[in-house]
Amino acid sequence: MKYVSTRGQVDSVEFTDAVLMGLADDGGLIVPERIPDLSGRLDELRELSYSDLALEIVSAYATDISREDLAALIGKSYGEVFDPAVAPVVRVGDAFILELWHGPTMSFKDVALQLLGNLFEHILSSRGGALNILGATSGDTGSAAICGVRGRKGINIFIMHPQGRISPIQQRQMTTVLDANVHNIAIEGSFDDCQQIMKSLAGDLDFKRAYSLGAVNSVNWARVLAQMVYYFHAAFRVRELTGAEKVRVCVPTGNFGNILAGWYAMRMGAPIERLILATNSNDILSRFFNTGRYSLGEVCQTLAPAMDIQVASNFERYLYYKVGCDPDRLRELMAGFAETGGLEVEVAPGQAVDDAFEAGAADTDELLEAIRACYQEHGYLLDPHTACGLSVAHSLVPAHVGSGRGQSDEGSPLVCIATAHPAKFPEAIKQATGSDLAHHPTIDELMGLPTLCETLPKDQEAVRRFIIETMSQ
Repeated sequence: MKYVSTRGQVDSVEFTDAVLMGLADDGGLIVPERIPDLSGRLDELRELSYSDLALEIVSAYATDISREDLAALIGKSYGEVFDPAVAPVVRVGDAFILELWHGPTMSFKDVALQLLGNLFEHILSSRGGALNILGATSGDTGSAAICGVRGRKGINIFIMHPQGRISPIQQRQMTTVLDANVHNIAIEGSFDDCQQIMKSLAGDLDFKRAYSLGAVNSVNWARVLAQMVYYFHAAFRVRELTGAEKVRVCVPTGNFGNILAGWYAMRMGAPIERLILATNSNDILSRFFNTGRYSLGEVCQTLAPAMDIQVASNFERYLYYKVGCDPDRLRELMAGFAETGGLEVEVAPGQAVDDAFEAGAADTDELLEAIRACYQEHGYLLDPHTACGLSVAHSLVPAHVGSGRGQSDEGSPLVCIATAHPAKFPEAIKQATGSDLAHHPTIDELMGLPTLCETLPKDQEAVRRFIIETMSQ
């Protein structure tokens, strides 16, 4: 399997090269030259454990790593630090919740970043050299990335987060890690500012090569690849419970990476009828899928901070396919977006932007009501991001009350992806329920630990200097 850039100005590369490159050297995103079709193997795949399923899916893309080595990397990623079920599916009322928070930092990001950390180490051990990871986080990516590479030989990690715009617990999950190879940076700006600094520095090829910069954000193809697995897994588990041949999956998303993995899974043959895209009040993505217009707005702070994003970095990958894999057209659209803050795709009258998607947004009152109602009716706590998803899903696909099968009036069971443990957002839970319910021993222990973090302005040169000075020491 070879990989190309969405912007078409770099030579094709192997999987391991794509992993180390992160952001493509022409400023685009890495995509596979083709999408494998697994639709004829569903009966075989649905019988597999999570790790064995991951091996089948990842090996279709990572063709320059031996199957034996991939099996060992995947076993290490999911067999040592996860709950044995990895990603349980639980029934909550008339929906199913895919719990992706059973990893070490209690976020769905662990599913991909544990594997990515092991991939980095495997590749560097065979090639030699070092890797300096530069990442931006709106909350959970940072702690999961740090957990995935802390203490690893030959790897340093620099993680930027928007100062004061992530939950206090998310911040402490990162800044209480004091390993010598971990460097936290609080940027005086928004997540979009952090992400722009990351992309700008990665786009400076002389700097990127001189300091061996790599990426852990979902611009790294391996992140998206690892996330495809749980879409197959969820559909298979719901079939066991209901007999349904297909599911609808609702995905709370800000950077479009999680739901893009679901879109790839659909293209590979995963039994998914439709993807429901859910945003909070930062609704650039839901507006696009309802209008065909992708246009910037002001970033507003919400109780679902990981979705407080306007520029969704993975949207370029989707747009590449939307324009027929034409890199010239893609570059034209992205240049226009950089200049005007907007772009538009043609949509025929009366047609959807994409039949694979439904989309909606939930404001603060709606996400709080979703948390409150779910707890009162089912005794189940949602984190605010998952609550956005369930709120949007119920507004678009009203459940058939009393069916007992998690099945909507339109026939397909509804699966909502749960992105984080509610204990990471205690203030939102308390505001919704009136009670201090959201706790976890691992998180509670963080509050008394020492922290280390550098505060910098939203200036790429300040971040560049920090990296240079840190590495010189």
